[in-house]
Amino acid sequence: MHMDATATSRLTRRLLAPNPGPMTLDGTNSYLIRAADAAASVVVDPGPLDEAHLAALAGAGPVELILVTHKHIDHTEGSARLAALTGAPVRAYDPDYCIGGDPLRDGERLEAAGTEIVVLHTPGHTADSLCFLLPDDAGLETGATASAGSVLTGDTILGRGTTVIAHPVGSAGGRPDGTLGEYLESLERLAALGPALVLPAHGPTLPSVAEISARYLAHRRQRLAEVRAALATLGVATASVLSSGPESEALAAQVTALVYPDVDPAVVPAATASVRAQLDYLAGAAE
Repeated sequence: MHMDATATSRLTRRLLAPNPGPMTLDGTNSYLIRAADAAASVVVDPGPLDEAHLAALAGAGPVELILVTHKHIDHTEGSARLAALTGAPVRAYDPDYCIGGDPLRDGERLEAAGTEIVVLHTPGHTADSLCFLLPDDAGLETGATASAGSVLTGDTILGRGTTVIAHPVGSAGGRPDGTLGEYLESLERLAALGPALVLPAHGPTLPSVAEISARYLAHRRQRLAEVRAALATLGVATASVLSSGPESEALAAQVTALVYPDVDPAVVPAATASVRAQLDYLAGAAE
């Protein structure tokens, strides 16, 4: 594979996109999947529209398929350009992000790059979020023979920190993009995969998706407890929380200030989105 690609497992290599920031950590991890005897690769998350990065992905050898974990621009902006460079189709859960290929389905099993790739729909961060399970993958440890598999988790699980629930302002009256209830269900689903490696779209590789998912679930429960405590401080009964409207937005800002008092101002909007998702979750639970 291309000289700039870093081995992350037996079947995967990673190319780090040059887009670091408060929300992208070191940058977006673009992955190349390829078995040792395969003729071509699969690219997961082309990343930003950066010519050098996309040229490196295209130059890693023939590319037969491009997959995206979800629609956010730091994952998909380079999709069309990489498709043009390689002639490979782009497939995603949301048809709006497919190019020359069909939308992916939950549970679909792809045979590509000399291996099997299982599509897992894991909504929560966004409604279209996917993870890709490589059941035949294994770690790079010397002498390791057992295959525990690996999971490319997109932004559903990060290499550092925690995931934002993309619950936008003004989602009332329609389905919000990210929801906490779905996210908790997705984490439970990932936890059931056991000790598979975690290959996140941002940050380093992590061991055991079961362990990391359990940690994420505990964190979310802790945050819900903190939101309930903030509501009590503000004198707002959980049963009276509104899931939408101007009063709800004002409450989300107040709760964010209490739950995230020392957060970097650059990520306050993300923190508020997660609080909004938690308030919506509590409002639903109180109905």
